[in-house]
Amino acid sequence: MGLFQKLAHFLGVKKREVNVLVVGLNNSGKSTVVNKFKNEDERIAEIVPTVGFSVEKFENQHLAFTAFDMSGHGRYRDLWEHYYKDCNGVIFVIDSSDRLRLVVVKEELDLLLQHPDICNRRLPMLFFANKMDSKEALSSVKIAAALGLDKIMDKPWHISASNALTGEGLQEGVEWLTQQIREMILAKNY
Repeated sequence: MGLFQKLAHFLGVKKREVNVLVVGLNNSGKSTVVNKFKNEDERIAEIVPTVGFSVEKFENQHLAFTAFDMSGHGRYRDLWEHYYKDCNGVIFVIDSSDRLRLVVVKEELDLLLQHPDICNRRLPMLFFANKMDSKEALSSVKIAAALGLDKIMDKPWHISASNALTGEGLQEGVEWLTQQIREMILAKNY
Protein backbone atom coordinates (compact mmCIF):
# COMPACT_ATOMS: atom_id res chain seq x y z
CA MET A 1 0.00 0.00 0.00
CA GLY A 2 1.45 3.34 -1.07
CA LEU A 3 1.94 6.34 1.18
CA PHE A 4 -0.99 8.23 -0.38
CA GLN A 5 -3.32 5.24 0.12
CA LYS A 6 -2.21 4.86 3.75
CA LEU A 7 -2.81 8.54 4.35
CA ALA A 8 -6.23 8.38 2.65
CA HIS A 9 -7.22 5.39 4.81
CA PHE A 10 -5.90 7.07 7.96
CA LEU A 11 -7.73 10.31 7.27
CA GLY A 12 -10.89 8.43 6.34
CA VAL A 13 -11.03 9.92 2.84
CA LYS A 14 -11.27 6.55 1.15
CA LYS A 15 -14.00 4.19 2.30
CA ARG A 16 -12.80 0.85 3.57
CA GLU A 17 -15.06 -2.18 3.16
CA VAL A 18 -15.42 -4.63 6.04
CA ASN A 19 -17.50 -7.73 6.74
CA VAL A 20 -19.34 -8.26 10.00
CA LEU A 21 -21.24 -11.31 11.09
CA VAL A 22 -24.52 -10.67 12.90
CA VAL A 23 -25.46 -13.68 15.03
CA GLY A 24 -27.74 -14.59 17.90
CA LEU A 25 -30.72 -16.82 18.59
CA ASN A 26 -33.93 -16.46 16.61
CA ASN A 27 -36.16 -13.58 17.68
CA SER A 28 -33.30 -11.69 19.35
CA GLY A 29 -33.64 -8.71 17.00
CA LYS A 30 -30.68 -9.18 14.63
CA SER A 31 -32.50 -8.08 11.47
CA THR A 32 -34.08 -5.14 13.28
CA VAL A 33 -30.65 -4.02 14.52
CA VAL A 34 -29.15 -4.20 11.02
CA ASN A 35 -32.19 -2.45 9.54
CA LYS A 36 -31.66 0.51 11.91
CA PHE A 37 -28.10 0.97 10.63
CA LYS A 38 -29.24 1.40 7.02
CA ASN A 39 -30.13 4.77 5.52
CA GLU A 40 -33.67 5.77 6.36
CA ASP A 41 -34.84 5.47 2.74
CA GLU A 42 -33.43 1.91 2.53
CA ARG A 43 -35.05 0.56 5.70
CA ILE A 44 -37.65 -2.19 5.54
CA ALA A 45 -40.97 -1.37 7.21
CA GLU A 46 -41.81 -4.90 8.29
CA ILE A 47 -39.08 -7.26 9.49
CA VAL A 48 -39.64 -10.98 8.92
CA PRO A 49 -37.59 -13.84 10.39
CA THR A 50 -34.41 -14.53 8.41
CA VAL A 51 -34.22 -17.89 6.68
CA GLY A 52 -30.60 -18.93 6.17
CA PHE A 53 -28.99 -15.50 6.00
CA SER A 54 -29.33 -12.12 4.36
CA VAL A 55 -26.67 -9.64 3.28
CA GLU A 56 -27.18 -5.99 4.15
CA LYS A 57 -24.96 -2.94 3.67
CA PHE A 58 -24.57 0.18 5.78
CA GLU A 59 -21.92 2.82 6.48
CA ASN A 60 -20.46 4.28 9.64
CA GLN A 61 -17.61 6.80 9.84
CA HIS A 62 -16.31 6.11 6.30
CA LEU A 63 -16.40 2.34 6.79
CA ALA A 64 -18.65 0.42 4.40
CA PHE A 65 -20.07 -2.54 6.30
CA THR A 66 -21.36 -5.70 4.68
CA ALA A 67 -23.42 -7.39 7.38
CA PHE A 68 -24.16 -11.09 7.11
CA ASP A 69 -27.39 -11.34 9.10
CA MET A 70 -27.51 -15.01 10.05
CA SER A 71 -30.65 -16.90 10.99
CA GLY A 72 -30.79 -17.84 14.64
CA HIS A 73 -33.04 -20.87 14.27
CA GLY A 74 -31.36 -24.04 15.50
CA ARG A 75 -31.34 -25.73 12.10
CA TYR A 76 -29.50 -22.77 10.51
CA ARG A 77 -26.88 -22.05 13.19
CA ASP A 78 -24.41 -24.42 11.52
CA LEU A 79 -24.23 -21.89 8.67
CA TRP A 80 -22.56 -19.31 10.92
CA GLU A 81 -19.16 -21.00 10.82
CA HIS A 82 -18.94 -20.72 7.02
CA TYR A 83 -18.59 -16.94 7.42
CA TYR A 84 -16.10 -16.78 10.32
CA LYS A 85 -12.95 -16.76 8.22
CA ASP A 86 -13.79 -13.61 6.23
CA CYS A 87 -15.36 -11.47 8.95
CA ASN A 88 -13.71 -8.41 10.48
CA GLY A 89 -16.00 -8.33 13.49
CA VAL A 90 -18.95 -10.04 15.16
CA ILE A 91 -22.19 -8.48 16.35
CA PHE A 92 -23.89 -10.88 18.77
CA VAL A 93 -27.50 -9.89 19.53
CA ILE A 94 -29.10 -11.22 22.70
CA ASP A 95 -32.75 -11.00 23.71
CA SER A 96 -32.19 -9.75 27.26
CA SER A 97 -35.78 -10.59 28.22
CA ASP A 98 -35.47 -14.28 27.22
CA ARG A 99 -33.97 -15.63 30.45
CA LEU A 100 -34.80 -19.24 29.64
CA ARG A 101 -32.64 -19.33 26.51
CA LEU A 102 -29.63 -17.52 27.98
CA VAL A 103 -28.00 -20.93 28.51
CA VAL A 104 -28.40 -21.65 24.78
CA VAL A 105 -26.90 -18.23 23.98
CA LYS A 106 -23.87 -19.11 26.14
CA GLU A 107 -23.48 -22.48 24.38
CA GLU A 108 -23.57 -20.83 20.95
CA LEU A 109 -21.11 -18.14 22.05
CA ASP A 110 -18.72 -20.79 23.42
CA LEU A 111 -18.92 -22.75 20.15
CA LEU A 112 -18.18 -19.58 18.19
CA LEU A 113 -15.21 -18.65 20.40
CA GLN A 114 -13.72 -22.15 20.14
CA HIS A 115 -14.00 -22.38 16.35
CA PRO A 116 -10.57 -22.56 14.62
CA ASP A 117 -11.41 -19.58 12.37
CA ILE A 118 -12.19 -17.41 15.43
CA CYS A 119 -10.14 -18.63 18.41
CA ASN A 120 -6.73 -17.43 17.22
CA ARG A 121 -7.85 -14.02 15.95
CA ARG A 122 -8.12 -10.74 17.80
CA LEU A 123 -11.60 -10.20 16.38
CA PRO A 124 -13.72 -7.41 17.93
CA MET A 125 -17.02 -8.63 19.34
CA LEU A 126 -19.96 -6.35 19.97
CA PHE A 127 -22.79 -7.67 22.12
CA PHE A 128 -26.20 -6.01 22.03
CA ALA A 129 -28.29 -6.77 25.11
CA ASN A 130 -31.42 -6.11 23.10
CA LYS A 131 -35.05 -5.53 24.15
CA MET A 132 -33.97 -3.58 27.23
CA ASP A 133 -37.37 -1.89 27.31
CA SER A 134 -39.02 -5.15 28.40
CA LYS A 135 -39.97 -5.50 32.07
CA GLU A 136 -38.34 -8.96 32.16
CA ALA A 137 -35.05 -7.72 30.69
CA LEU A 138 -31.81 -8.49 32.48
CA SER A 139 -29.30 -5.65 32.67
CA SER A 140 -26.29 -5.73 30.35
CA VAL A 141 -24.11 -6.35 33.44
CA LYS A 142 -26.13 -9.47 34.33
CA ILE A 143 -26.05 -10.67 30.72
CA ALA A 144 -22.26 -10.19 30.59
CA ALA A 145 -21.90 -12.18 33.82
CA ALA A 146 -24.22 -14.98 32.65
CA LEU A 147 -22.28 -15.32 29.38
CA GLY A 148 -18.88 -15.12 31.10
CA LEU A 149 -17.75 -12.25 28.89
CA ASP A 150 -15.09 -11.27 31.45
CA LYS A 151 -13.28 -14.52 30.52
CA ILE A 152 -12.76 -13.32 26.93
CA MET A 153 -9.20 -12.06 27.22
CA ASP A 154 -7.90 -12.38 23.66
CA LYS A 155 -10.54 -10.31 21.87
CA PRO A 156 -11.79 -6.79 22.40
CA TRP A 157 -15.46 -6.90 23.36
CA HIS A 158 -18.17 -4.48 24.36
CA ILE A 159 -21.74 -4.95 25.54
CA SER A 160 -24.34 -2.32 24.86
CA ALA A 161 -27.89 -2.25 26.23
CA SER A 162 -30.17 -1.67 23.25
CA ASN A 163 -33.67 -1.39 21.91
CA ALA A 164 -33.55 -2.15 18.19
CA LEU A 165 -37.06 -0.80 17.61
CA THR A 166 -36.19 2.70 18.86
CA GLY A 167 -32.48 2.53 18.02
CA GLU A 168 -31.46 3.21 21.62
CA GLY A 169 -27.92 1.99 22.35
CA LEU A 170 -27.18 0.95 18.77
CA GLN A 171 -25.07 3.92 17.70
CA GLU A 172 -22.82 3.66 20.76
CA GLY A 173 -22.21 0.01 19.97
CA VAL A 174 -21.51 0.41 16.27
CA GLU A 175 -19.16 3.34 16.94
CA TRP A 176 -17.18 1.12 19.32
CA LEU A 177 -17.04 -1.64 16.68
CA THR A 178 -16.03 0.81 13.96
CA GLN A 179 -13.15 2.11 16.10
CA GLN A 180 -11.96 -1.43 16.88
CA ILE A 181 -12.04 -2.44 13.21
CA ARG A 182 -10.19 0.76 12.24
CA GLU A 183 -7.45 -0.01 14.77
CA MET A 184 -7.24 -3.58 13.46
CA ILE A 185 -6.93 -2.37 9.85
CA LEU A 186 -4.27 0.21 10.74
CA ALA A 187 -2.27 -2.40 12.66
CA LYS A 188 -2.34 -4.71 9.61
CA ASN A 189 -1.29 -1.96 7.19
CA TYR A 190 1.82 -0.92 9.12
